[in-house]
Amino acid sequence: MADIAAVPLTPASPPHGTLARAERFVWLTARVLEQRLFAHRFRDGAPGPVETALEAYRNDDGGYGHGLEPALRGPVSLPAHTARALDVLDAVGRCDARRAEDVCRFLTSVSTAEGALPAVDAYANGGGAAARLPGSLSATAPVVGLLHRNEVWHPWLFRATDFCWQAVESLEAARPGDVAASVLFLDHAPDRARAETAAERLGRLVRRERLVVLNLKDPDDRPSAPAPSGHAHGDHHFPHDYARTPDSPARAWFADAEMDRSLDALAAGQQDDGGWPARRLPGAQPTPAALLEARPIATIEALRTLGAYGRLV
Repeated sequence: MADIAAVPLTPASPPHGTLARAERFVWLTARVLEQRLFAHRFRDGAPGPVETALEAYRNDDGGYGHGLEPALRGPVSLPAHTARALDVLDAVGRCDARRAEDVCRFLTSVSTAEGALPAVDAYANGGGAAARLPGSLSATAPVVGLLHRNEVWHPWLFRATDFCWQAVESLEAARPGDVAASVLFLDHAPDRARAETAAERLGRLVRRERLVVLNLKDPDDRPSAPAPSGHAHGDHHFPHDYARTPDSPARAWFADAEMDRSLDALAAGQQDDGGWPARRLPGAQPTPAALLEARPIATIEALRTLGAYGRLV
């Protein structure tokens, strides 16, 4: 068998640079889906193979399952799996109305009357797909934001959007994960003036409640509450966890020096094998296999953020 080192690396990528090391890690450890996604994003690969790989996780009810979100095992469709599927489709430019129709049909079936999706930890702790569980901002906002980004409209989305506005604008005793999810909604909410006003308020909340690590050398400068979405950084959120791209409304929350330190910390999180640590889902007890499958996902997400800020070499 050919040595993986013989696989051509991305043009202009230094052989020992961040991208080249991550590429080797992905080829050695990732599922077919993440390998195809990496190839599309960083090696000019076609979107079709990504869709083909994703199709294996789709169920007849319009949702996705089969461990697409590695921490949640089993074949049943769950909102967390479906949210990841939408993220993949968005990444390859295939999150159109036709594909979203089936997804929204599934989301309608598992949402509350207000259109909210149940929290991930409800399923991690034994909730079933048929159960009517409380709605969660952290589960709903990223999905709604992605659908708005792709100009998808569906009856469920109207209700879910209203839920997100109400939840975001009333957020006070916030957890970092709720704020990060809110930003993903505000990034693409159609009412831009309203989104900017809400983002300014959230930025003040984040700094007032110390929901972000700003001074990496000061052990006392840590968020006052753990992030429910979980990050490998000791369950703390950094500026780049909120402002994933420079054009996010959350970017205005942080000075240039604060953002630079955050991105330095993200780059430094790359491990010796070229990958980044797996993020953790609330309440989930991931198996060793799930942790291994989650690391390439975390690696691609880290590369996307570094690339958005021109920090990828």
